[in-house]
Amino acid sequence: MATQTVMPLALGPTFSVLPKVSLRPKYRPVFFNPINSSARTESVSGIPKEIIRSQNKTVVSLIGAGLALTLVGSPAFAGEVPWIQLSEPSNALSLPTWAIHISSVVEWITAMTLVWQYGDKSGNETWKGLSWGMVPLLGGALCACTWHFFYNSEALEVLVALQAALTVIGNATLCLAAFRIYGSSKQEQSEKL
Repeated sequence: MATQTVMPLALGPTFSVLPKVSLRPKYRPVFFNPINSSARTESVSGIPKEIIRSQNKTVVSLIGAGLALTLVGSPAFAGEVPWIQLSEPSNALSLPTWAIHISSVVEWITAMTLVWQYGDKSGNETWKGLSWGMVPLLGGALCACTWHFFYNSEALEVLVALQAALTVIGNATLCLAAFRIYGSSKQEQSEKL
């Protein structure tokens, strides 16, 4: 459809007269059903209703399976079923907490590796010192994971003290490494001038 523009003879605003256009189609799309050529199915938002119904059944099935696994995996249910033996103490870490602990250690090791590689590629050896400064904190993280692995045993309380000491030492070594990087970058800037 063409747009008409009306220009008045006097100086003034230009008015545009547009035909009324609906953005919605006047009919609902109909899809051909290849299984039954005589049957046609209506659709919602371009998706055949059969697919929507089957997806709804799938979602309901997944939610039901999740609820069933939650009930089966719960400690209350485990006490009633003899073949499920859960003998962890009450202070045991949950699976998500273990995932956070382990992923944090893996991220720390990755950061150490990346800092070391940056020191190699940039030619600035002080960045390797930062990687070495991260080692005591990695030791502290491994102490914490070991202590948790043995259910926070009182026999391993020394690991808590060792973790605290390694954290203090690691913070100091990181501070020293950062100061060395600062001094190195300041020296490089003065050489460029």
